[in-house]
Amino acid sequence: MPADPSSVRREKPWSAGLRAARANVVPGLIVQALMLAILLAWYFHPPTTVWLGALADLKQRWSYGYSALAAIVGGALVPELLRVAVFQRGRASRRNLANLGFSVPFWCFMGVVVDAFYRLQAGWFGAEPTFPVVLRKVLVDQFVYNPLFAAPFTAVMYDLKQNGYRLRPLLERLGPMYYREVVVPTLVATWGVWIPVVSILYSLPTALQVPLFGLALSLWVILYTWMSEKRPADP
Repeated sequence: MPADPSSVRREKPWSAGLRAARANVVPGLIVQALMLAILLAWYFHPPTTVWLGALADLKQRWSYGYSALAAIVGGALVPELLRVAVFQRGRASRRNLANLGFSVPFWCFMGVVVDAFYRLQAGWFGAEPTFPVVLRKVLVDQFVYNPLFAAPFTAVMYDLKQNGYRLRPLLERLGPMYYREVVVPTLVATWGVWIPVVSILYSLPTALQVPLFGLALSLWVILYTWMSEKRPADP
């Protein structure tokens, strides 16, 4: 998941990205450790293998519907419920509804896109989790799909939301400088967390990749939301 672009744009691109990456170290390591534990359990703990197999069967039956729902839960509902329950002391506001009005359709779309992309990669490189196959998928994921689509699309959509959905001011800013100042820091912050995570995902059967992407996304937004809300404001 790309980092929130609004949090990394006030510095030079590489400096802002590295600063955001350092802030993400703890939640990133927690997510990576849990995903590695799931990977090992899939291969070496039969009860977990059975349970994850049932999850993969559910994904196969629901197809893109599962992907959309998992991304909505992980990317939209979980962080907003956490914000209400912990940081707003259980008191919801119109702002929470406005946030969901953006994040639910956004993550619904992204869940379907991720599913389609994982299927394409399986078609291009194969579904066997061998080292050459996993390596190709990780490289295409993080250094083609992410910089060419996922990171800039996320940055643009979050900017559109932050600016009251006014399209003209955003269009006036788009260009190479926008990519340098907004997208590059986002990529740097993202790579440190998600290169290991997608390496683990691509080491699993194709039918499990989207369900566990949804789980990783949920864990990530819980931890990142917690840390970002607790972090003191910049002077």
